[in-house]
Amino acid sequence: MAETYMETLLEKNYHENCPGCKVEQMKHSRRGFPLWELFIIWIIVLSTVLPVSSLFPFLYFMIEDFKITDKEEDIGFYAGFVGCTFMVGRILTSVVWGVMADRYGRKPIILLGTGSVVIFNTLFGLSPNFWMAIITRFFLGSFNGVLGPIKAFAMEIFRDEYHVLALSNVTASWGVALIIGPAIGGFLAQPAEKYPSLFSKESIFGKFPYFLPCLAISLFALVATLISFWIPETLHNHKFDDVSHDESTEALEAATHDGKAEGDEESSLLKNWPLISAITISCIFALHDMSYTEIFSLWANSPREYGGLGYSTADVGSVLTISGFGLLVFQLSLYSYMGRLLGPTKVIRFSAALAIPILATYPLIAKLSGFTLSLVLNCASIIKSALGVSATTGLYILHNQAVKQHQRGAANGLAMTAVSVSKAIGPAAAGALFSWAEKRQDAAFLPGMQMIFFILNAILAIGVALTFKPFLTVAK
Repeated sequence: MAETYMETLLEKNYHENCPGCKVEQMKHSRRGFPLWELFIIWIIVLSTVLPVSSLFPFLYFMIEDFKITDKEEDIGFYAGFVGCTFMVGRILTSVVWGVMADRYGRKPIILLGTGSVVIFNTLFGLSPNFWMAIITRFFLGSFNGVLGPIKAFAMEIFRDEYHVLALSNVTASWGVALIIGPAIGGFLAQPAEKYPSLFSKESIFGKFPYFLPCLAISLFALVATLISFWIPETLHNHKFDDVSHDESTEALEAATHDGKAEGDEESSLLKNWPLISAITISCIFALHDMSYTEIFSLWANSPREYGGLGYSTADVGSVLTISGFGLLVFQLSLYSYMGRLLGPTKVIRFSAALAIPILATYPLIAKLSGFTLSLVLNCASIIKSALGVSATTGLYILHNQAVKQHQRGAANGLAMTAVSVSKAIGPAAAGALFSWAEKRQDAAFLPGMQMIFFILNAILAIGVALTFKPFLTVAK
């Protein structure tokens, strides 16, 4: 009751020098579709997520060029270290950047994140040895604390009716970046060998064959940084009891102080069960999503005799590109309607539940061939990607609804830290699972690939079960 009254009074008591109040005034006075704000969020998220996966197509060759090992079978071992250091850095700093965003504002942390991509991603492309690659990727992850604050920013810059669209825009941009990133890395790496008429071996792109894809992404991040200078700050910089002493202000003070008195014992994010329960489910789904991403490529590339598709890397890239386009269309058209109709909790539950029968068909899809295989696989991949991102978007909404504005950055930072741990575990666990499953082709119970997709579905089923009470509690 006190919160509702406080919000009503705030509408009439904007602070002249408060950036958060200026944003609230803008939201109340503006009408029409917020296309510019959606574009800004899209560009910022895209620029900071592209470096996450852009290195994977050329990482093997990069490690080989470093000559850190004489044994070819050890290249993957060292590549794993370079690949995971980004997530290690993000795990260690996500909460810190979230707290800083709550204290100093969303805009400075966003600018720091996009600016760090310009610097450290460029330096990574210029790495002459293994240790510089490790260090630059670690710093790239450590300073890349944008995803938490940008979700808070998205909740605060849009009117209530556009919150679902705003967060779905974040997840759609994130998903597309994970698909476009490897394409940039694959097409632009080693340009002196692929495009000798354009790039000389004596040029900087010949001496540093992995610089061009990093430079392209860094230039895009530079554009995002320049655009970020023009975004408004959404955090309020005043205390509600520092306003003028009229009657409505005194009521506002009372409402604010009462709310603080009631909430002192629950101020810790770790005691906020609606937040913690939603983050726990996010971790389960993140483990599933990263494992699925790893397994899908391995399964598609593996020979037919092992239950795979026998696809080339180009074939897999085509499927992922089509899935990315389908995901983009779904997020910008259907998801907002679905979110308003069902609400975030039901969207999460139904999306995860519907993904189970889709995954169960994958071993059967491998028995198809030709155009039928291509058509069915692309349809299944698009639906699976759309369902996965829908569940993730619903969880983002629950994260932000579980806390007040002054804790939103820290809450998203905590969520990013926990989810990053799952994302670091997922690929390693999926690779080990895939290797084990290929060795049991003649097993009586769930032979070969059937066991892989059964385990993926078991993880999903656990996540679905946790979306019910008493585990998942939604903030009121």
